[in-house]
Amino acid sequence: MARILGYIAASLDGLIVSGEGSLDWLYGYDDMDLGEHDYRHFLKHIRTVVMGRGTYDFMAKEQSPWPYGDQRVIVVTSRPIDAPKGPLKVCGDLDSLVAELRALDDGDVWMLGGGKLQMAFMERGAIDEIEIYVIPEILGSGLPLFPLTGFRASPTLISATALDKGCVRLHYRM
Repeated sequence: MARILGYIAASLDGLIVSGEGSLDWLYGYDDMDLGEHDYRHFLKHIRTVVMGRGTYDFMAKEQSPWPYGDQRVIVVTSRPIDAPKGPLKVCGDLDSLVAELRALDDGDVWMLGGGKLQMAFMERGAIDEIEIYVIPEILGSGLPLFPLTGFRASPTLISATALDKGCVRLHYRM
């Protein structure tokens, strides 16, 4: 059975995208030494990448090549994607998607991008672990790490690690 994982960065004030809809605040940390927690190491264990439509649209606008050619990609949306940037599957039914992901046995699943989709999976008990990288930036406005939906949980802290440039890695089991 595949593990469903979160791996996401948030500002110190709990935001993932600035009020201008930008990730520029995060790009200043691209050269940060994450050691064994580096994104490239994480991605080696991922077979399936799941993202929402907003994350897909953001990535599709980037000039860089599609980064997930080696992974199965699923975009959660109710709207068709014309001329997708890379190979992907579109899915609009979260409950059937969770069942499909749980049946996989060829590697882990990464919930890429926004907190809205991650929250929807948490509400269904479908995230096993989450790594949150807290970046020492205060944005003041933007999209929250997790939208306030009324969902309550008490994740178990696996580890908390101080990293380069004042970043902290928080690793939880749900």
